Amino acid sequence: MAEITMEMIKELRARTAAGFMDCKKALEEAGGDLEKAVDILRKRGLAIAAKRAGKTTSEGIVSAYIHANGKIGVLVEVNCETDFVARTEEFKEFAHNVAMQIAATNPIAVRREDVPPEVLERERKLYEEQARESGKPENVIEKIVQGKLEKFYQEAVLLEQPYIKNPDLTIQDLLNELIAKTGEKIVIRRFARFQVGEE
Repeated sequence: MAEITMEMIKELRARTAAGFMDCKKALEEAGGDLEKAVDILRKRGLAIAAKRAGKTTSEGIVSAYIHANGKIGVLVEVNCETDFVARTEEFKEFAHNVAMQIAATNPIAVRREDVPPEVLERERKLYEEQARESGKPENVIEKIVQGKLEKFYQEAVLLEQPYIKNPDLTIQDLLNELIAKTGEKIVIRRFARFQVGEE
């Protein structure tokens, strides 16, 4: 088994924002493999998120981000279980980074189920027409449509988007890491994005 060095722990902490002991344990469990340790910490975040799913999130913050030229502005509400977590630097930084993500990528919904049905229907029809026009057989069209819808979700749904600061992570991964670190249920509740000249 590889020796777990301070450098390895520091690197894992930098990548995941998890606590020192959590990083050390994950590295030990992964036999010193950094990528495996990252996956272990992510899975823990998912497990904690699943356990806390029934908890209420009545605390939190509204974070604002104005793009440098003043042409794009975002407000995002991120909720958690306690005021203590809402006041931490990690929580505030997460909310700020999510606001920056929204400014940069212009998602249409926080989660898949929030995408308006008419938008989904319009996308589906467009993909079906494209597949038919390219002469694809009927039995293949549905698979093509599903594949394109998955890609659409990755672009249009905030939680499924690749994180602009680290495209190896999605916003959901980032959220799970914060949940693992705080031990609380955390929810991106809603957002509003304003762009000068847009209806």
